[in-house]
Amino acid sequence: MTNHRKSRQPKFLLCPSAEPEMDGSVIFGIVVGTPEQPELVHLPQAKEIPPELLTLESPVKPTEIFRIAAKCSEGNCAHFDGSKCRLVGRIVDGLPSVTENLPPCPIRANCRWWGQEGKAACQRCLQIVRDNFNISEELFNVLDPSIYPEYVPSTETSDQTGRSVILGSEPDDR
Repeated sequence: MTNHRKSRQPKFLLCPSAEPEMDGSVIFGIVVGTPEQPELVHLPQAKEIPPELLTLESPVKPTEIFRIAAKCSEGNCAHFDGSKCRLVGRIVDGLPSVTENLPPCPIRANCRWWGQEGKAACQRCLQIVRDNFNISEELFNVLDPSIYPEYVPSTETSDQTGRSVILGSEPDDR
């Protein structure tokens, strides 16, 4: 795919689906909408993560309500194939666009997804939530089961409550 970054190369590229504990992590958006249909609202500028947010686990994790970017860990990431991010490739190939226009984004100039897939990545980014416990069938279909075993349906059909069991995750009481 065409490189969409300007001729001035950033010192490093940002992963727009990072964990808050990663070096240099920043919040660049807030997840709104519903669990069934989340939507990203970008902040005017990326913000440092307050330390108290790093310890948040209940009732939600930071990655359920914020979109976080950090330096792409490249070879230390299961999605990186040595030259590109396979996750954004799967997202672009498997998810529908949710907007025609490019939303304003405070990390776009340094974003790996933008640099690799351009507008197509940005048109799908609004529907991505790092920790999503109500995953759509479309998103399920773009996940690589070797990387996300917790989303592979168990051979069990349900737990004591009758809910579907997902391998690797605890039943969700929320």
